[in-house]
Amino acid sequence: MNIYSEEIKQAYGQWLENATEDPDIIRELKDMEADPEAVKDAFYRDLAFGTGGLRGVIGAGTNRMNIHTVGKASQGLADYICSHFPEGSRSVAISFDSRIKSTLFARTASEVFAAKGIQVHIYSELMPTPMLSWAVRRLGCSAGVMVTASHNPSKYNGYKVYGPDGCQITTEAAAEILAAIERIDPFRDVMRISFEKGLENGVISYIGGNVIDSYMEAVKSQSMLKDGCKAGGNTPISRDAAIVYSPLNGTGLKPVLRALKESGFTNITVVKEQEQPDGHFPTCPYPNPEIKEAMALGIEYAKRCNADLLLATDPDCDRVGIAVKNHDNEFILMSGNEVGMLLLDYICRQRTAAGTMPEHPVFVKTIVTIDMAARIAADYGVSTVDVLTGFKFIGEQIGRLEKDGRDGDYILGFEESYGYLSGSYVRDKDAVDGALLICEMFAYYQSQGLSLPDVLEGLYRKYGYCLNTLHSYEFEGMEGFGKMQGIMEKLHGLDVTTGLTIGGRKVETIEDYLSGRKLHRNGTLEDITGLPSSDVLKFRLEGSCSLVVRPSGTEPKLKLYISVSAESLELAKAEEKVLLSQMEQFFC
Repeated sequence: MNIYSEEIKQAYGQWLENATEDPDIIRELKDMEADPEAVKDAFYRDLAFGTGGLRGVIGAGTNRMNIHTVGKASQGLADYICSHFPEGSRSVAISFDSRIKSTLFARTASEVFAAKGIQVHIYSELMPTPMLSWAVRRLGCSAGVMVTASHNPSKYNGYKVYGPDGCQITTEAAAEILAAIERIDPFRDVMRISFEKGLENGVISYIGGNVIDSYMEAVKSQSMLKDGCKAGGNTPISRDAAIVYSPLNGTGLKPVLRALKESGFTNITVVKEQEQPDGHFPTCPYPNPEIKEAMALGIEYAKRCNADLLLATDPDCDRVGIAVKNHDNEFILMSGNEVGMLLLDYICRQRTAAGTMPEHPVFVKTIVTIDMAARIAADYGVSTVDVLTGFKFIGEQIGRLEKDGRDGDYILGFEESYGYLSGSYVRDKDAVDGALLICEMFAYYQSQGLSLPDVLEGLYRKYGYCLNTLHSYEFEGMEGFGKMQGIMEKLHGLDVTTGLTIGGRKVETIEDYLSGRKLHRNGTLEDITGLPSSDVLKFRLEGSCSLVVRPSGTEPKLKLYISVSAESLELAKAEEKVLLSQMEQFFC
């Protein structure tokens, strides 16, 4: 059998001999014998571990999510914890979502930590990612683990690692944990005790209801509509809006419904087919609230129920998408940028009116998030901080404010990929918080006879039109990975000083976040300060347009973000089409 390399052949043989615990892995390994390409893809590399932890296809092999790769990662994390925290104070919080084998992977991790004498606090049932961040902080843990692949298709699962601050680990911590992981043989070095034994001797314990209750109170404290609040004049704000909600077969059902109902929103219909946890996601193969296919069934429900608003959260309930009626009474999806700008304006408006705006308020967004948000913030006297893509960097900014005694200055952080957080109580995006604020905002404007599209159009009239789009390009397997690296190398080699143009527009600057340098058209070079090295390029074009290219940190994809400012939507779409066409030439 030709398996292409001796290294891959040896790894495959090792797994055939030693991976005997999970019958699914045993079966898959045997099936591979007749398929060398399958062996190659499963073993050509170890599943990458970075600041986002692990994420990959569930299955057998070093490049897959399974109990052995999870065990190896957990052993490395356990070794890291033991080297950084004194004995007697070492603890880990664990949560998991509805994905295939999530419960098994969470228990596997628990067994490894317990074997090292690290106290494990684990939820007794699936819980959202933000509730993991909350538990880490509330229980004073050394680290946290969330078993999830967020919005990926059902064949994926993942393992996200959090630091003691409740934020995803830093680049430095990830590198040290990776070094520990690489020293481990998954079959010889991983120590485990049974989950049941861990519960019996107390080294594993379930997270109590008091932690859940305190999280819910923290979410509800983010409310902008206090009792007796009026929507301008003397018009009372009704919470009777007809809402359709879908947890997309994930973790959001209980916490989202609880937050909404305890805040007065009771006219809620849940999408039945997507109500209960199911890692196969039978009605939405790609459980991502950004895309129409995932929202289609919810929109059908909304039409049948004559609802006002559709909400959907992704499987680990850290992102929320919405659909609302337009002027033709048809449901349309609102983008993450649109909802984020609406929330920013709404929070600033309410805080200003209530006299609760901090003296030095701060808004945080990622570099790929719509630039128009900074103009809205500035109009309210709010400072904007730009960070690299990934909510962990927003969390880090909250942590820095907290160290300076200024965490109360943080009013909102959001990213274009439907992630929002209005308070410093957790350090990751929170769809429970987002869902509550969206419903409140909707009710506030509805009481004034305004729809969210009406309000958004008002923002465009005031601050200028801006179109942001995202395009993804897949590069599967070993060959695809190499091609993706080649494309990024080519883009890093572009020289703005040669008169570079894209789509007929002059490139004014190229911001290279890998080298930490910003090169101007006139040859001026300056450092990009305050941000860690990352394989991201941002091209700023004349006419307030920009392009960002980066490899996904969790999937075999290149992502292209295009931002176009124009006098109208039609002109912006036409310009975006031209820019996209030229950029795609690099991806061929």
